[in-house]
Amino acid sequence: MKRALKIASLVLLTVTLVLALGGCQKKAADDVIKIGVFEPLTGANAAGGALEVEGIRMAHELNPTVEVGGKTYRVELVIADNRSDRIEAANAVQRLVDQDRVNVILGSWGSGLSMAGGEVSRDKVPAIGLSCTNPLVTLGNDWYFRVCFLDDFQGTVMAAYAYNELRARTAVIVQEITNDYSVGLAKFFSENFVRLTGNPNAVLSTVSYNTGDQDFSAQLTTIRNLNPDVIFAPGNFTESALVIKQGRELGINTPFIGGDTWETPEFIEVGVDRVEGAAFSTFFAAEFAGTPQAQTFLNEYAKRYTKEPAAVTALGYDGYLVALDAIKRAGSIEPDRIRAAIAQTADFVGATGTTTLDHNGDATKSAYIKSVEGGRFVFRTIVNP
Repeated sequence: MKRALKIASLVLLTVTLVLALGGCQKKAADDVIKIGVFEPLTGANAAGGALEVEGIRMAHELNPTVEVGGKTYRVELVIADNRSDRIEAANAVQRLVDQDRVNVILGSWGSGLSMAGGEVSRDKVPAIGLSCTNPLVTLGNDWYFRVCFLDDFQGTVMAAYAYNELRARTAVIVQEITNDYSVGLAKFFSENFVRLTGNPNAVLSTVSYNTGDQDFSAQLTTIRNLNPDVIFAPGNFTESALVIKQGRELGINTPFIGGDTWETPEFIEVGVDRVEGAAFSTFFAAEFAGTPQAQTFLNEYAKRYTKEPAAVTALGYDGYLVALDAIKRAGSIEPDRIRAAIAQTADFVGATGTTTLDHNGDATKSAYIKSVEGGRFVFRTIVNP
């Protein structure tokens, strides 16, 4: 009898513990908000994805919780590698939505990757792009937003820089034909450069290459024969650095200019001294870190790293904070309520300045021109929208 009572007591205790643990697990699950991150952590764009994740992680370390409706939630980052591939970008977002049940998504470096992911998250989970500048990322998608400027502005900025600062009157464009970012930016530069010069033939030629190409001798021989005043070559950091390096080795001394993707350490590592003087537009400069949040960003980054922060790292930091701000204002962890709150973001002060989203979900931001000087990225000027 005693044995039976002892067994019954053990069974009761076990059941009680299981129920208690189950309750604790449910409570713990209920107290978590998941922010999904899809970035290229391997493949051709891995360096850029890693830089954005740096900013997201740092913002998360400094702000690991969020209060919603008087209740404090722990924020969990769920990071997925999109492998620098459009199909895998869509798959990564699918997993974040269906398996991980995230409340909001951040990413991705690369406009093409962002567009692929955006089709999956649409009408399910809101997404905030960090440095994806192609207008098509948010166009017609009410669930995708971004904290960076667009390529139409960036193309205008670099065309004006070529015309006013470099006194260029003719140009050749080198585009990465398999990269939506590069093709879009090349188009906007061309349109604005022609407008500024008043010459419909100011762009002497547009030459193309594929992502992953290593030999650009054919394109560069064409450029050398045309002898333009400036070469606009927006593209991924590795291929762009190789284009410039091989161009210099062929005796091309024409100024090379490009876009925000050049601001990675790998651009200088690949191009070495051949990329000296190359200029580009970007999203952030420490010299204009005028907000308290910008100072916090720089101070905290200096505690963790011995390098200068990239502009996309600052955008990753801001993207996380914009998401948290929207969750607070939504007063809910439901994706549709968070989406509505993100859409209403106005005058949000972050590391990269003030973010206000327009009717397309796009931010209006200043552009910063930097160039490679002495093996470093050096600020040259600011261009306001």
